Amino acid sequence: MTTPTIVLVGHGMVGQHFLEALAERGVTGRARVVVLCEEPRPAYDRVQLTSYFSGRTPDDLSLVEDGFMARHGIELHLDDPAEHIDRATRTVTSRSGRTITYDTLVLATGSYPFVPPVPGRDAEGCFVYRTIEDLLAIEEYAKTSRTGVVVGGGLLGLEAAGALKGLGLDTHVVEFAPRLMPVQVDDGGGAALLRTIEGMGLTVHTGVGTQEIVADGPAVTGMNLSDGSTLATDLVVFSAGVRPRDQLARDTGLAVGDRGGIVVDERCRTSDPDVYAIGECALASDGRVYGLVAPGYDMAKTVADVLADRTSGSTFTGADTSTKLKLLGVDVASFGDAHGTAEGCLDVVYSDSRSGVYRKLVVGADGALLGGVLVGDADSYGMLRPLTGSVPPVPPEQLVLPAGAGAPAALGPSALPDEAVICSCHNVTKGEICAHTTLPEVKKCTKAGTGCGSCVKVIGQLLPQAADQGLCGCFSYKRSELYEIVRTLGITSYAELLDSHGREEARGGDGCEICKPAVGSILASLGNGYILDGEQGALQDTNDHFLANLQRNGSYSVVPRIPGGEITPDKLIVIGEVARDFGLYTKITGGQRIDLFGARVDQLPAIWTRLVDAGFESGHAYGKSLRTVKSCVGQTWCRYGVQDSVRMAIDLELRYRGLRAPHKLKSAVSGCARECAEAQSKDFGVIATANGWNLYVGGNGGATPRHADLLAQDLSDAELVRLIDRFLMFYIRTADRLERTSVWLERLEGGLDHLRDVVVHDSLGLCGELEAMMARHVAGYRDEWAETLDDPDRLRRFVSFVNAPDAPDPSVKFVAERDQIKPDLTVLTLEGTLTR
Repeated sequence: MTTPTIVLVGHGMVGQHFLEALAERGVTGRARVVVLCEEPRPAYDRVQLTSYFSGRTPDDLSLVEDGFMARHGIELHLDDPAEHIDRATRTVTSRSGRTITYDTLVLATGSYPFVPPVPGRDAEGCFVYRTIEDLLAIEEYAKTSRTGVVVGGGLLGLEAAGALKGLGLDTHVVEFAPRLMPVQVDDGGGAALLRTIEGMGLTVHTGVGTQEIVADGPAVTGMNLSDGSTLATDLVVFSAGVRPRDQLARDTGLAVGDRGGIVVDERCRTSDPDVYAIGECALASDGRVYGLVAPGYDMAKTVADVLADRTSGSTFTGADTSTKLKLLGVDVASFGDAHGTAEGCLDVVYSDSRSGVYRKLVVGADGALLGGVLVGDADSYGMLRPLTGSVPPVPPEQLVLPAGAGAPAALGPSALPDEAVICSCHNVTKGEICAHTTLPEVKKCTKAGTGCGSCVKVIGQLLPQAADQGLCGCFSYKRSELYEIVRTLGITSYAELLDSHGREEARGGDGCEICKPAVGSILASLGNGYILDGEQGALQDTNDHFLANLQRNGSYSVVPRIPGGEITPDKLIVIGEVARDFGLYTKITGGQRIDLFGARVDQLPAIWTRLVDAGFESGHAYGKSLRTVKSCVGQTWCRYGVQDSVRMAIDLELRYRGLRAPHKLKSAVSGCARECAEAQSKDFGVIATANGWNLYVGGNGGATPRHADLLAQDLSDAELVRLIDRFLMFYIRTADRLERTSVWLERLEGGLDHLRDVVVHDSLGLCGELEAMMARHVAGYRDEWAETLDDPDRLRRFVSFVNAPDAPDPSVKFVAERDQIKPDLTVLTLEGTLTR
């Protein structure tokens, strides 16, 4: 019996999903499978394409598991697209001249970017935003550019704008429609998105079209718009939509739609029964071309079912077009009948223009939820989308409120029916998810959470893993237990810990966003070397990744350490000169430091070079570590002071600087009982007495204020330092992930009395060990920025994707808080309007 041959033309996300579906159904074991791929690399995650500019490599984006092709006997030909199909002889000829005879042909040619037919569009400096090669070309050209314009304000257009801004360009967005993202959001959502994006320093032009690309010689220099205005620009990115790539089908005589797309039936079969089409090149039986990956995945599974001779679940009649994305750091989601086209439907709207939050739900006459638009706060998307088509268990007026503004806490994923689809990318229901116990198991068995990722949070809330007290789906141990495992066994890498102590189904995997930074913190607190070297760099949160705090407009803050708030005139002058020369906004904080805001990533090394040369070091404002030890002026200057609080604050800050912990740490030293440094609102606070120092612990002046408790009193300098050493190390060893000392102390069995027994009376015999661990930290401390500046390899992360490092970024603007507009908060209910 002759082995049948299946030829797949195209190897994008949908094509790879088709191959995986064939393998799962056993088809690859009884058929020859040949893939003709146009690009020079295997399938990669095009949804996450922009993350390349955040440091992910093309290999990181790959969707093909190592050894997958060889394991299933699939022949993959890269950089060799199909150029001709002869349906009479059932052969496909590739660009290299390879001719393959097929029994079944599957077209997954995707789509191509639409470039408006404007004069000058072929000028040097004009690009599209579709492939990794496009991004590489844009990145290279941006090195000699100052201004960039994106034509198109849709999903991909805003991602492209974010990429150009990240490359240091003054960025404009031109959108022909009257609002941004016209397909996904309504006027209210578009207005909220516009305000937020303009607040980030991008310039948006809506309601105008591109008339002409102006060039000086071969290179672009400007753009003429339909309203008569002109934009000067060095670089243009066209992101004005996509069109189905159906030319190969047209040339071979397959039926195509009037507006493009290869016509297919409910089984994705074309007008030739031996040829199928899936993904963005296909015109589905409902008359639509789907530009989202989830419908493409459904088509891929449909064809795989047909080829596996499965009789059930093998039709595609339409798909959910809901989307949830984070564009330029802004959450945007739409689902169902987002524009309210159903007859008799009503809108329920919440709008807060000051915070950039807009939420609209569309409700039918029978009370059923029909759809919605969420901008600025899309946390409830995972719960609202599965409710579409049903009558919610609470009034829509409550559902429309954002988290913390009155939304019912009890209404969550557990209230959803088992048939509710949680992962729309892979069409996975709540019932299918709840059949498993951990996130890695869910991902492996159902693929839920491996697509766009918007469902991961809801999946985590549905799983029983929280009941076993494990840190996450990757580890069954709590953070404190992992700390002891790492410390006792001398483990020095996350991969080693995951493979030796992770849950069985997680071993050999990549981990998750919960355990990776938590383990990174554990390794750092145990002195595992420079925090960004090797594997540790990939474990860090966004702020630690660049040793600076990321601000809402995409710039970074620079916070030098000023122990005790004490600073010389010369150092003040240096800070002032740096702020002036780099155009930074300066703020004297409540922690007795001077924060500098508005630095680009590429400017950070130059700024810190000057600060380090002047004697400053990192203030660790970006890390889960000690921030500051605040101080009053103490007995040196104050007539009420009874101890030298400034000296003690400086000593403590220099001792505990850089100490990584489960959460940030704040401290203060007051020189007398008048408490001017507010020590009793800190994680550990010190108040001077006539006989020494009183030590308070477990305070928190944040969102849930807690007064600190008195641990010990009238301590000498040496006794005070010894008890703080023990307290901090005991907290680091036993606290949960992201748990402040205030929460930890209230959770600690036995509370303050138990803490006092352990760190004062040494009831567990740990104090010698705790002190030794702190001594190792103090002896091993190195300033992270000084180490970074001394190593060219470490500096590469700050300049790899940024052009013009010596130029100020004109797109970064700051608005004084007192000049901002007052809140405009409106809740539109079914009965009327409530305005506050």
